[in-house]
Parts: sequence; C-alpha cells; structure tokens
Amino acid sequence: MIVKNNSDFLFGFQSILSNPNGDPDQENKPRMDYETSTILVSDGRRKRDIRDFLKNKGYQIFVDTLSDQKVPMDKMFEYIRDNWLDDEERMNSLFEDNPKLKEQWKDVFGEEKDFLKTYLDKKDKLKKNRDFVRFNNIFLTEIIKRSLIDIRLFGSAMAVEGVSRTYTGPVQMSWGYSLHPVELVKSSTITSIMNDDNSTFGKKYKLYYALISHYGTINKYNAQRTGMTEEDRVLFRKSLVQSIMANQTDSKQGQEPLFYLEILYKEDFDGYLGDLRRFIDISYGENIRSIEDLTVDFSRLNTALDEMKKKGYLDKVIGWEHPFASKKQLINMPQYEEVDLWAPIIKVEG
Repeated sequence: MIVKNNSDFLFGFQSILSNPNGDPDQENKPRMDYETSTILVSDGRRKRDIRDFLKNKGYQIFVDTLSDQKVPMDKMFEYIRDNWLDDEERMNSLFEDNPKLKEQWKDVFGEEKDFLKTYLDKKDKLKKNRDFVRFNNIFLTEIIKRSLIDIRLFGSAMAVEGVSRTYTGPVQMSWGYSLHPVELVKSSTITSIMNDDNSTFGKKYKLYYALISHYGTINKYNAQRTGMTEEDRVLFRKSLVQSIMANQTDSKQGQEPLFYLEILYKEDFDGYLGDLRRFIDISYGENIRSIEDLTVDFSRLNTALDEMKKKGYLDKVIGWEHPFASKKQLINMPQYEEVDLWAPIIKVEG
C-alpha cells in the first residue's frame, strides 16, 4: 500500500572516539560548526550508509554496479528493462496494475507475448513512433520506480532513451548535528597508507564523544509519485538504524544508534510539527565523554504532541530505543508504539 500519511522522524546516535563525517576540505577532520563546537553530519552520509546496507541485503540501487563493474545510467536502465521484459509473470502483473499501459503495448506491439524479443526487435524502428515513445516513457519510469528502492525513498533525476524525470524523494533528511559541544582528540593518530611499493603517513582525526541527531520528514504526495509503500517505510526505519552499525570502518567504529521516534499524522493532515530537535532540552557539564555526562529532556516535545492530539491531527507515535544502552539520560520520552528496528531485513523476491 502506498504511503498515505505524512510523518516527522527523529533519529539519534552516539559517536565515541570516531569521525562521523569527514570534511574533505579540512584534511578529513570531523565536519564541524567551529563557532559552536558542534559536529555536523550531512544527509548524504546517512543516505550513503542506507544505500550500501540495502545493496548488501540484495536490493538494487540506482546507478550501481553490475557484475562488479560500474555502469552508466543508460546501461543500468537497459539491464532493468530487459529483466522485466524477460519475465512474463512480472509483465502481466505490471499490466494488471496499469491497464492503460497494457493497452499501449497492444497499440504498439499487438498481441505479442514474447515481450523481450518483440521489444528488442522493434524498438529501433519505432523510435519516432508517438505511441512507442509514450509507452516507453511510462513503462521505463514505472519499472525503475518498482526496481530501485533508493528511487522510491529518496527520489532522483533520471534521463535515458527520451525519458526525463525528476522525482523529489518522499524521505527528506536534514543535516545532523550534535546536541552539545564536542571536543576533538588533541593528539591526531598517525596512520600508514600502503601503496604498491611504498607507504606514506597521514593523520586520523576523531572526537571524544557526540550525541548526534537527524530530523526528517516523509511526504505522502511524493510517495505517490515514486511509489513508496508502507513496506518501504518499515524498510527505511530499519535500514536507518541498522546501516550505522553495518558501517564499521576505522573512522566509523564507535557509532551506535540510540533512538528513533516517528510522528505519524492523520491522512487528511498535510502539515508537520517541523524540526523536532527544537523541542528537546539538553544539559551537560564539562569534558563530555559518554551519554552519562548528558541529560536529554523531551518534555517540550510531549507538550507539542499533546496539542496535536487535541486538534485531531495526530494518528500515532512509533518509536525504538537501543535495548542495551543507558536510558537514564533520555528523560520524559514520548509514549510510543514500540517497533523492533533491530529485526532482520529479509528481502522478498518479486
């Protein structure tokens, strides 16, 4: 079922002796706002983790690799197209969902059922045929959305074989930032970089501790355009939490998801509360080295949610907290319907 309601989400994770998002303009030092001494993490960092994780789980990713070889966009599209056309069951299912597309196939190709052979034999001769162009446009767009999970979640611009589309992703995520000032490790570790016949030396920059939070939204109207389903929403939640654990490189070792909250609104409500981080109060002392040195208070968020409930805008709140992390520092957390975001992702073929 296509997503039919808007939602806000808040994701928090901790970073211990790691580099959450290196800045290439600053010798790959942790990306920071130096005036406030807060860590910054781009939305692209989170999305890259999610894409890599979903690829490892067997999902196709936009402009990825085929047989371990990087391929251009048009080759990826051809690969997807031919796989669909070579699968009669999938094509029939597609036509059942899109009767108009089935009629367009008949207008162009007649009653032919050998979809792949028929298409490849005739496509070059029909390039200027209006009916073929119309069919091709809709067909390629539809199968790309159905095939590529990151298109359904994050959108993209794509242009191939006369098809030009720009989709704004239903899932939009802000840059993350630490909820408190951070301190970089004063002594940069020296690392050896091995080349073919020699080695060079460089520096590794890390911070002591940061509690970092991203805010984001899921938009029902963009979901209708990309085909994002409720199953995709569940997949996004799990991959957001699990991907940060899967990315265990030297610089990312020490990152751990702490909590996820999502505010789901009624189907007829078109708005959002906005950046949920502005409803959070945090207190801390000096020399922050762990979450035990912080207190994160969600009281004002509870007040805002109560007002949304009174107005009839709120459907429900869902949430997850790390089952083994200290929760004494996360106080007055909103009541939520618990979801298990550690549950394994099992890809369903088809």
